[in-house]
Amino acid sequence: MTVRVRLAPSPTGNLHIGTARTALFNWLFARKNNGKFLLRIEDTDKERSKEEFTKNILEGLSWLGMNWDEEPIIQSNRVNEHRKAIQILLKKGLAYRCYANELELELMREGQKANNQAPRYDNRNRNLSPQEEAKYISEGRTSVIRFRIEDQTSIKWDDMVRGAMHWEGKDLGGDMVISRRAPGNEIGDPLYNLVVVIDDGDMGITHVIRGEDHIANTAKQILLYQALELNIPKFAHTPLILNQDGKKLSKRDGVTSISEFKEKGYTSEAMANYMTLLGWSVPDGMEERFSIEQASKVFEFDRVNKAGAKFDWEKLKWLNSQVLHNWSSEQIFESIKPLLENEGWELPDMQWCLALSELIKPSLTLITDCIEQSKFFFEEPLLQDDAKRQLELEGAKESLSTLLEQIEQLKPEELDLENSKDLINQAAKLGGFKKGLIMKSLRAALLGSLKGPDLMTSWILLSKLNKDAIRIKKYL
Repeated sequence: MTVRVRLAPSPTGNLHIGTARTALFNWLFARKNNGKFLLRIEDTDKERSKEEFTKNILEGLSWLGMNWDEEPIIQSNRVNEHRKAIQILLKKGLAYRCYANELELELMREGQKANNQAPRYDNRNRNLSPQEEAKYISEGRTSVIRFRIEDQTSIKWDDMVRGAMHWEGKDLGGDMVISRRAPGNEIGDPLYNLVVVIDDGDMGITHVIRGEDHIANTAKQILLYQALELNIPKFAHTPLILNQDGKKLSKRDGVTSISEFKEKGYTSEAMANYMTLLGWSVPDGMEERFSIEQASKVFEFDRVNKAGAKFDWEKLKWLNSQVLHNWSSEQIFESIKPLLENEGWELPDMQWCLALSELIKPSLTLITDCIEQSKFFFEEPLLQDDAKRQLELEGAKESLSTLLEQIEQLKPEELDLENSKDLINQAAKLGGFKKGLIMKSLRAALLGSLKGPDLMTSWILLSKLNKDAIRIKKYL
């Protein structure tokens, strides 16, 4: 048997981190078992589904490194297949038309609430006679179609994450609506639980891997698989992603869509790495830093936790910093170039840009940190308090003046690491200054702070921009 799994996102919003983590577990399982990872775009919510969201979902999966193996299925193109299945259920007597209107259903729910009963449909239209149906139709009533669920029915499956699962029909809320309202003998828009069963059956899905919030749906869907004589896939219900308070991660906790994480400066490698750790524990001897290709070789559901996975922002940031620190200068520059250009900063030649990338790389946690880390090269820095105090020290300005005399003897393109050190040594010797005084004062004048990246490299880069002498003169 070839493993066939699917991600079935609804294009009613951007790719959410929870959906992306579900995609990742599907992808890892497929790759581990030399199977197929498929996509199905569930766009049957006509009002909320948008092409821009479909594009965002596909781009997000590609960015994270999850390639799919067949053309995506568009669910709305399959509505005729869904209606055929409903007709089969009606013909078998396993489904029926329900004419109860919203007022009647609301009164039913209020009565249940008053009697401290769990809300459920009371199956009132289950056994209508042809005459009763004709009467409802003559009154202009529309009908939904419901699938029969017997209270005494027992539903069991062996979940790949949670083990033995058991539901009783009486706990599923009564007969299930499988199509929306429609007049006369028409069949309205087919609904979720029905259409996913038909689509998974036609796609040959062998394993359904999704969040634990679908467990009740699984019990209902198994009954539909049985009624339609379809192969029942194996199920795995993964833990939800939680915030630090143990509640489901939401927009109130910050960014939640993959495109937002990308915009904030997270790398695809760190995101995929971290999402894998949200609910899955690495085997003994494996580090927590890995590629998804490495994870796919060892991924098993017996290492997926049942408990919800708490989102740890600091761990994600740490993973992201480790990725960036191991990138080449070329990779760094490719990522930061559009951000620097968006600031309106004119970038010199490639050699200069790669040197800048190598300089700021150790300070990056997010790609977007490059703006603050590079700013002083392109804009006059404001003096921080430590820099002000340094430039007010006795001999500070005199040491800079002596150094400036040495600098002006060189062309900007001639300054390199070796002769920058020589210039400082010469200034110290000529003026009788300590090298520490000169270097700290130079850092204060050039960078506006006593903290920051390597002084000599920064000085060389500023020299190439003809800014070093200008900034020193400002404080003499």
